[in-house]
Amino acid sequence: MIEVRDLVKSFDGFHALAGASVTVPKGAIYGLVGPNGAGKTTLLRHLTGVYRQDAGTVRIDGQDVWENAAVKMRVASIPDDWYYFMQSNLRDMMAFYRGFYPQFDVARYERLKAVFGLDETQAIRRMSKGMQKQAAFWLAMCCMPDCLILDEPVDGLDPVMRRQVWGLIMQDVSERGTTVMVSSHNLRELEDVCDHVGIMNKGTVLLERSLSELQDNTVKIQIVFEGEAPKVEELAVPTQLRVLHESVVGRVHTIIFRGAQSAVEARLATYKPIFMEAVPLTLEEIFIYELGGADYAVKDIVL
Repeated sequence: MIEVRDLVKSFDGFHALAGASVTVPKGAIYGLVGPNGAGKTTLLRHLTGVYRQDAGTVRIDGQDVWENAAVKMRVASIPDDWYYFMQSNLRDMMAFYRGFYPQFDVARYERLKAVFGLDETQAIRRMSKGMQKQAAFWLAMCCMPDCLILDEPVDGLDPVMRRQVWGLIMQDVSERGTTVMVSSHNLRELEDVCDHVGIMNKGTVLLERSLSELQDNTVKIQIVFEGEAPKVEELAVPTQLRVLHESVVGRVHTIIFRGAQSAVEARLATYKPIFMEAVPLTLEEIFIYELGGADYAVKDIVL
């Protein structure tokens, strides 16, 4: 559904994107994660046609996005800094959206009144940040998009409304096959809703996999050796295993490997450990340890 290939974008000599490539299958919820300044928002703005790439391709269903009105009619976006006319209320913005989206569903707009409970006659600029974000979701969901682009989508929403919004999005994915691409720093929340994940850093996508494959290919082992512990470099042999992180508390070694759990356990079993257990990794841990090799590890602070 979404294909980005070798995307390059510079601003006054600064390379915001340096050959980023992303593939989002149709009907997937794809989480784009990375540190501040990695290029996530810049990539999303190419998908909505706000930016024109310096090099590379940005396509949705095989069609270039830039200056393609037919594609943009099928894409709805909720940026972190959602735009609205200063004097407008929800009814005004609804009429504005209807002019751009031929498939805008007025009946759905009326049904969603009970979900969001906002005053349609109140000026949007007088609403709180969370209420404005609700208004953005209300309108975007009524555009009936084939592709939904979200940048920090639930920032400012209370826990109940966050769950409500994700429920609406997942319902559209299930029933309409909507493709969703979401950038967020709330990795715990993405872990609950995403089925594909891409990790960005310094303008490139380091890796992208299905969430289950990513979790299966990164293993956290807690192990106690009977005698002297082997050096961590020795544990990475054979070469398909890679040590991402190691820490020691007392006699318990905690080691993060990139590789299949069966291969990791088979390798460690040759040292006849007293105790060995595989511990599930969260998306946040995978993010930290994957970027640890890209000079983004958590640093010790000496005061």
